[in-house]
Amino acid sequence: MKLIKKIGVLALSASLFMVSCKDEAAEKEAEQMKMEQEMEAKKADSLAMVEKEKMERDATAVSINGAMMYPDMTIVENASTSKDLSTLVTAVSTAGLVGTLNSEGPFTVFAPTNDAFAALPAGTVETLLKPENKEKLSGILTYHVVSGNVMAGDLLKMIEDGKGSTSFTTVNGKNLTAMLVDGKVTIKDALGGTATVTVADVKQSNGVVHVIDKVLLPSK
Repeated sequence: MKLIKKIGVLALSASLFMVSCKDEAAEKEAEQMKMEQEMEAKKADSLAMVEKEKMERDATAVSINGAMMYPDMTIVENASTSKDLSTLVTAVSTAGLVGTLNSEGPFTVFAPTNDAFAALPAGTVETLLKPENKEKLSGILTYHVVSGNVMAGDLLKMIEDGKGSTSFTTVNGKNLTAMLVDGKVTIKDALGGTATVTVADVKQSNGVVHVIDKVLLPSK
């Protein structure tokens, strides 16, 4: 009888032990599942935050024919992402001005598109990109740059104050003239050539860019 009781107690203990083990395993499994769910939730939150930040950043950008120009990037960094400004970027690099236009600034750049460079007389761009013409190329490019932030509103105010036109000095040391033609800001160079601002107020971390449709040329 005692043996039977002992066997019964052992069986009960074993049963309880097995139940305890199952409970412990279930508890660990539940904890693991909870941890995985929390990790997934954190991952989802992180992805949502990244997407939100991207949307907010995109909201501050300006598109130049599909290429996004971000206000937290430099003039050269932004221009390098645009197919429409690739000739300008090549010219800036060849002239040794990348460091300048990547510096703190601020600078206002009137940026000619590829089509603007292509409109120059045949062979002009190729000739300017030759090493022996580096100084001349630099002179033309700096003729498109003004120190400080000159926004479209500032330019319009200057034109208004000047009763239809205003003149300002470039980094080149030579002057450009701005005026309104058919309601659009037009820039006239020293040779009488004109360029229209097609995209204004493209903010950069070190200034502002206004895209233009012609290359401006300083006096010879």
